[in-house]
Formats: sequence, structure tokens, C-alpha cells
Amino acid sequence: MKRTPRPFLYAVVVLLAFTSASEATADDGPGPFDVTAVAAPTAQTARVGALFTAGRHFCTASIVDSPHRDLLVTAAHCLDGSARDLVFVPGYRDGRAPYGVWRVERRFLPGGWAEGQDEDSDVAFAVLADRDGKGVEDVVGGGNRFVAGVAPGATAVTVTGYPDSREVPVRCVNKPTVHSRTQQRIECPGFSGGTSGSPWVNGDGEVVGVLGGHEGGGATADVSYSVVLGAEATSLYRAAERGTASN
Repeated sequence: MKRTPRPFLYAVVVLLAFTSASEATADDGPGPFDVTAVAAPTAQTARVGALFTAGRHFCTASIVDSPHRDLLVTAAHCLDGSARDLVFVPGYRDGRAPYGVWRVERRFLPGGWAEGQDEDSDVAFAVLADRDGKGVEDVVGGGNRFVAGVAPGATAVTVTGYPDSREVPVRCVNKPTVHSRTQQRIECPGFSGGTSGSPWVNGDGEVVGVLGGHEGGGATADVSYSVVLGAEATSLYRAAERGTASN
């Protein structure tokens, strides 16, 4: 089951809390590890939202800190499509948009993805149009820091995403492991279609991974992947901050 941005292509019931075999409590992050549950509405989960097109959510994105307070990070395969009417709904829950609906104004895709859909380049950024003279960070209360160069497994991360079969976000905590030199993986049950673009956030509030990459993010709902964020992702982030070289 490859995770793709097409809405409702794969409808998989999310495994909720207490379905995982692991009950170990995390020493360096909120536990237990490897358990997926509905994410409670908090200041942190408000920074994560669903990407919509034609009235349906199909991917996940999250707000990252930027000078103009208007920037999202997600998977490149979520933004690389023909749909031009993309909107972002932070904190989306059960049909409600507590922080409003935000139009995607510009997209920034790395060269490796734009030129050949290289799975090692499956990270992208989007600039949101202001609403009433305010950026999305002004309304939501901030964004997470985008940080490249963190070794996989250096700390536990929280993954939050929107399965396209549900109308609420789910979350899971675990430690990533190395899949290859350019890819990292994490075991979290129930991250099915729609969760591409989900941020991997460490205990310092830093996005150190984005669900995507190998196998479009994972061939099963229980193992997910992310590009190991490096120089290409950093360069793209800086271009998106400046608003230059968009695709």
C-alpha cells in the first residue's frame, strides 16, 4: 500500500491506542512508544494540518518557523500534482477549521524531485497566502523549527498525521532508525494513506523528518519513512524563506 496523494485511494482503518505490542515508556519523549492514538487538540497539534483539494484531504503538512510566518513543510509528492486549488487547514478536526482555511500560494520542490521524482528528495515547502493581513503563525501561535543534519534515532520523535480514512489527526512516538544513508524509518501502526507529509518532531520542537521518501512513505501502514534531511532540504528551506526559485 504505497502512500500517494490521491484522496481515498487507500482507506485503512487506523489502529488506535493499546493495539501495539510495545508498551515501553519513552525516556526522552512522551510515551508509550509505538502506539498510535487520536491526537488531542494542543498548541503543538495545531501546527499540523490537512491539505485539501476538491473538498477532500489527501496529505498532511505542518507549519515551520519562517520570517514571513507563512511556511509549510510536507512531502514533495503531495505538492507535485495538477491540482491548483490546494488549501491547508491547521488543527483540522471533524469538519471544523479552528484556525481558518489557508490557500497555498507558492510551492517549492527540490531539483531532485522536480527532475526525476527522486525518493531522496521527497520534501517540499509551500507558502500560504495571508488572511486579513496575518500569517498562519500569527493565528496558530508559531511554527516548529526546521532542522537538518540530525542523525536518525538521536532522539524520539512524535509523528502526527491525517489518515484520509479519518477526520481527526493521529499521533505516535518512537525512535527512528537508519534505513539507508539517505532514508530513515519509524515503526508506528496505522499511518495509512493521507499521512504523507506528517512531521517528525523531536522533544525540542524541531522537525527532523517528513513522512515520505522510500516507497512514497511506506508500503504498509505500520512502517513509515522519511528522507534524512540534509543539504538539499536546507537549501530549499532557505529559498522558500526568501520566496525565490519556486516551482
